[in-house]
Amino acid sequence: MVIQLEEILNTLTGMNQNMNEIGIHFDIESLKVRIEELQERMQEPNFWQDANKAQKVSSEEKSLEGRIERYKSLNDRIQDAKILTEMALEEEDISAEKEILKEVNDIKSEIEQFQVEILLSGKYDKNNAIMNLHVGVGGTDAQDWTEMLLRMYTRWLEKKGFKIEIIDSLPAEDAGIKSVTLRAIGEFAYGYLKSEKGIHRLVRISPFNANGKRQTSFASVEVLPELTSNQDISIRPEDIKVDTYRSSGAGGQHVNKTESAIRITHLPTGIIVQCQNERSQHHNKEQALRMLKAKLVELKERLHKEKIEDLAGELKDMGWGSQIRSYVFHPYTLVKDHRTGMETSNINAVMDGEIDDFINAYLKQDAK
Repeated sequence: MVIQLEEILNTLTGMNQNMNEIGIHFDIESLKVRIEELQERMQEPNFWQDANKAQKVSSEEKSLEGRIERYKSLNDRIQDAKILTEMALEEEDISAEKEILKEVNDIKSEIEQFQVEILLSGKYDKNNAIMNLHVGVGGTDAQDWTEMLLRMYTRWLEKKGFKIEIIDSLPAEDAGIKSVTLRAIGEFAYGYLKSEKGIHRLVRISPFNANGKRQTSFASVEVLPELTSNQDISIRPEDIKVDTYRSSGAGGQHVNKTESAIRITHLPTGIIVQCQNERSQHHNKEQALRMLKAKLVELKERLHKEKIEDLAGELKDMGWGSQIRSYVFHPYTLVKDHRTGMETSNINAVMDGEIDDFINAYLKQDAK
């Protein structure tokens, strides 16, 4: 058992090296200097006169403070665990081994998460995310599958501490949903969720088939970055068409009797966005414009265009194609990501929001 304590000590030494590498990547000392600069700006007399600018500075300061505190806390925990392990070795006290091992595994998990965040260095990775889930081929089963995916992502977002807002939804008449758009609010929401973009395939015995036949269904997931104020783009008024209509979703008599829902068409590209979640037509229009800008920026990046005005011509659906992941419930249980090869037989855990392994595998592969 003493041998295991020595192995734990070696593991902790390796963790020190990992933390040194993380510190070099994030340039902790530069972050401290940046925090001091931001705090000085926050002390200026007229700082809060521009609320949007002040909020941006305040959010950056809070984010950097959190990162440094997290880095320091992990280092302290490694040193404390190292001291406890050395004491246990010196006294040949194996009773503390179980507690030390649990702490080491917890630290290891947090370091791995920190290392994943190093991969989130894209232009929009720190942004909020807008997710669109759409039913694909498969009839009622596909509608049910789209709702199952919504539940999976909702569970994951809740576990990670992200805030969720439903922007638009279209329920199906018999079962499930035809489409839903949600907003994931929190740092790195887009960076993590961008890995989920693509076609998701379900294979199972259909609960909607009286003959109990196996059914294959599809749903698409679109993920867009919500732009921050300094990333905002301008859209020419003559390039958009705005339509109002009555909401088809829940919301009581007010929503159904007034044309508060908004549909915006970007004429040069044919992109259409809509929002009906808010009671106010004005708020729905603001949200729809945010979605449109996100789609245009994503398209501009994908097509390597210089500016939004260069996006012309009919937009083809670039989301449909080969599935990125398969979820098999029958004749065996397996979830497999076809891009990374990551797979698990614990499909119930995945459907309950345990998708970190798939996200991390994609981020690691994408960084190569």
